Amino acid sequence: MNKVTIVGSINVDNILHIKKLPQPGETIAMTEFSKAAGGKGANQAVASSRADSKTVFVGRVGSDDNGRYMLNQFKDNGINIDHVAVTENQQTGQAYILLQESGQNSIIIQHGANFDVSASDVREAQDQIEDSDFVIAQFETPLDAIIEAFKIARNAGKATILNPAPARSDIPDELLKLTDLITPNETEVQSITGIEVVDEASMKKAADKLHEMGVKGVIITVGEKGSYVSYEDLEQIIPAFKVKAVDTTAAGDTFIGALASELKPDLSNLKESIIYASKSSSFTVQKLGAFPSIPSRKIVEQALKED
Repeated sequence: MNKVTIVGSINVDNILHIKKLPQPGETIAMTEFSKAAGGKGANQAVASSRADSKTVFVGRVGSDDNGRYMLNQFKDNGINIDHVAVTENQQTGQAYILLQESGQNSIIIQHGANFDVSASDVREAQDQIEDSDFVIAQFETPLDAIIEAFKIARNAGKATILNPAPARSDIPDELLKLTDLITPNETEVQSITGIEVVDEASMKKAADKLHEMGVKGVIITVGEKGSYVSYEDLEQIIPAFKVKAVDTTAAGDTFIGALASELKPDLSNLKESIIYASKSSSFTVQKLGAFPSIPSRKIVEQALKED
């Protein structure tokens, strides 16, 4: 069983169900409204825990009902919340998700307490980080906290996974050099490298650029097409599992949490772990919401046996 520490975001998702995105100036009606636990970091933690990893979270919630709700969700999913702090007089992060009938979504984030996560919060969790197999972070919390977490992990010989989302072009060189494995999608990898990903040749070019920037392993996720992996002598597209998507929310987060749970710390089983993670995320897109759609290890392993 891996131990995974996640430095990340905690949001309550407000899901607006619509037929299609409105055009500028157009007013449309929702077909339904729903709420669910979410946030990129939180989703990854739930995916990790449900894949049977010992999972620790470093983050913040606000002093509101949403914060109490999210802490209970973490407890219910077996996630260690010793290092989830409460910011007084602040709201817990929220996401407003425009979910189309096609299953595609567009997301607007209100950061709230997520942007109060600090390097000091991370240092308080140093013992947990040093005892982990993997440390994961995304870009829904401040960069100084992420860099501090990766420094502690690197000094302790632990592997780091960076999910560079939401996309940004100003990632410090220091952070990339502290990253063992990066998992951008097409938009994110273009923001980092300036290379538009349109085919396997451009995927390789973008991955090579990331290696030049200091990253050891690269997984470029390309939705229903699968993932392009570049690490040592492994360079190929690993196809996704074909399913009917209902809601793509948390699909990428499920992939990362499941990946970290299956992966060996030396990344020696990277291809097999990507297949496991892809199968796990294929379940996530078939149900509504983030937390409710993330599968357990038992379900994923049984499905892989049946393939």
